[in-house]
Amino acid sequence: MSHRRSRISLLTAFSFVVLAVTGVLAFALPFSIRIVGLHALIGFVFIGLIALHVVNNSGRLTRYLQSRLAWITLGSILLLAGLFFWQPAPVRSVLGLSRNLGPAINRFEVTERGLHYQYAPDERYQMALNVRTGSGFDPAKPPHFAVWLENASFYHIKTLYTPQALTDASRALPYWDFKRRGWEEAKREAEASGKDLAEALEVDGVSGATQNSSFDPADYILPADTEESLPYRLLIEIDQPGDDQASLVYAVDIDNADPRTFQLFDLVGYPKREEDDDEGKEVWALYYIDESFDSALDLIDSALLTIERGK
Repeated sequence: MSHRRSRISLLTAFSFVVLAVTGVLAFALPFSIRIVGLHALIGFVFIGLIALHVVNNSGRLTRYLQSRLAWITLGSILLLAGLFFWQPAPVRSVLGLSRNLGPAINRFEVTERGLHYQYAPDERYQMALNVRTGSGFDPAKPPHFAVWLENASFYHIKTLYTPQALTDASRALPYWDFKRRGWEEAKREAEASGKDLAEALEVDGVSGATQNSSFDPADYILPADTEESLPYRLLIEIDQPGDDQASLVYAVDIDNADPRTFQLFDLVGYPKREEDDDEGKEVWALYYIDESFDSALDLIDSALLTIERGK
């Protein structure tokens, strides 16, 4: 019996070490299904070992439970558990230090009926994009597309969906690629100079404390005060490989100060590169659809944006 108790005690101790290490790693590192999965599975093993430990030491544990200290300790643990579950501001501040942001805040799938994209950065904000496919959509060879946010001054603030397995984004999705590269370049310049990102862009409508000055997605998606919420745009650029037609851009304007649960996207044009500006910087613009488009117009039948906002 003593050897059995010793083995169970050692297994319990080693399991606790694995739980502690994986718990710290899960907090300090970005989400990893291997780390979280190992932590969860060892947790089940640990529960079984604790049950065996209770059975083997029931007499001693009965005596422990008769002491006042045992009940004070149990009450303290329950109080801490409740505190961590409800997560008041100090607890949230500590959790904010974690790099584990969860398995994913977005979901994407392509089916015969369409493209489905979900973006949930917070329980108070659930975005769903449902694109109903048209007659020109081929599910066996789905088109490339990107989804991103822009502020009201048409500056990229966040890419929500990056096209997968796309080696030449500048050719397939040139408008999104242009906006993304401009944002990344401005960010590098701001970091090098110590300036704010809006200041580094040096745009009249953006610099200063204006409605469009923020480049933090949270200021648009989850504003602290909806009455002072910043309007923004959600855009989709889509391109069917091998159709010899330019990509198409769809957009919808969003304003949390005037919230709408359902909104339909509008086809706003196709991208075309213009002459470089006076400083030699690349310039792209959106043009109205012309007679050169045929099957590309049949890729999307409709695109519906749904936003559920919590209190």
